[in-house]
Amino acid sequence: MVTRASALSKELRQRLEELGAEVILLPLVRFVEPENTHELDCAIRSLEQFDWLIFTSANAVTFFLGRCRALGYPPTVKGKEIAAVGSATRLALEKEGLRVSFVPAEFSGAGLAAGLGEAVAGKRVLLPRSDRAGEELPSLLRKAAANVTEVVAYRTAGPETFDRSLIESMLNGQADAVTFFSPSAFHEFQSLIGAEGLAKWSSGVAFAAVGPVTAKAIRGAGLPVAVEADEATAYSLVAALERHFSAPEIKRGGSTTEAV
Repeated sequence: MVTRASALSKELRQRLEELGAEVILLPLVRFVEPENTHELDCAIRSLEQFDWLIFTSANAVTFFLGRCRALGYPPTVKGKEIAAVGSATRLALEKEGLRVSFVPAEFSGAGLAAGLGEAVAGKRVLLPRSDRAGEELPSLLRKAAANVTEVVAYRTAGPETFDRSLIESMLNGQADAVTFFSPSAFHEFQSLIGAEGLAKWSSGVAFAAVGPVTAKAIRGAGLPVAVEADEATAYSLVAALERHFSAPEIKRGGSTTEAV
């Protein structure tokens, strides 16, 4: 079961189906423009004041550049540095013709801040992000003496509608794994099923997390993470799922038994 937003699930679904998986789509999050764009617009109109632009998701790239175009302010990045949290974000920037100066070895906010280190000390940093983004990255950047401006480039919202029968079939054992690409998706999932019901059901299914932040949210609810991607990318998560279900001790649903 894939809980990722529909617009971002095409390649993931294709890769899973190529490996023989049956994919059930249950998008639990969607991404929309901010209700109030005043701070975002001010930042776009004063891009020349920033030394670094830091993007923590492909969604941030899409919505930020979309707003630039809507305002008639194509981003002027000459003389500026651009950092991307991972390969998917870097690809989104490169598709727009923007050169990425830095991608951390560890695809996470903490990895990004650690990798940038002294490069941002005393620099003016613009951080376009989701309204639900955590405080770890801006806090670490400020500890590195960066002058950080955070703006909401997009909102993460729950689904407008969803097929309740998919939830029922899943609870009845029709899913072997559920993939999560953000803490927001997991929290939406938890609210649909309820904490108690989720705890009872979770022993028969493998929870798969795209990265450490999402895995932390799942574990924070007292639930196990059976599969965690080596890198925070869809392809890495698919590879981790393949390894998990190829292990001889793994039975259907992610449970284990002694190998024979």
